[in-house]
Amino acid sequence: MQLTTPLVAVLTAGAVAAVLSAGAGPAAAAPGPGTPAGTVARLDPVAALSAQRLRTADLVAAAKYGTGSPVDDPARERSVLDAAARQARGLGVDPGATRRIFRDQIEANKDVQRALIRAWDAEPSKPPARRPDLAVVRAEINRVNGALVRAVADASADRAAPFCGAGLALSALHARRTERLDTLHTVALARSLRSVCG
Repeated sequence: MQLTTPLVAVLTAGAVAAVLSAGAGPAAAAPGPGTPAGTVARLDPVAALSAQRLRTADLVAAAKYGTGSPVDDPARERSVLDAAARQARGLGVDPGATRRIFRDQIEANKDVQRALIRAWDAEPSKPPARRPDLAVVRAEINRVNGALVRAVADASADRAAPFCGAGLALSALHARRTERLDTLHTVALARSLRSVCG
């Protein structure tokens, strides 16, 4: 579904850094006309969990940095997508739509990993001091994934509604502020939410 509301423009990669880095103005503090107030509350967990999931990208990148392990891991990605689709089916939610949402989550996570690794390569003094245990990080990702599938299921009606874009934009702004996302993670958040409405 093409998102065209003015607030959803903040979720596009071209505008997200400028708009969200400046923070939300008073107009973004409340839902716009025609956007039921409860929509933002129901979409908030989707955006918040997506932002939390992006935080794990930093840990994955740190775990892989200097090991020769590639950012892309097709077997792991397939496993995540299959698990999300199974859980969605069990919750009575479209597994195909859930798979698309999680594909965006994975791609956004990899965007952050690649950017961090490039930055660390360019600045030898910047790489992380310690290497996290990738198995522990993946356990946290799995926990967030399960909560995210439930949040997507809980917001099913709102995701299909014409006001989804505006509500999701407000939820993304809230998640950005709560998680104090920098520009890299903010742009990735926009990427991670691309398929939520529709």
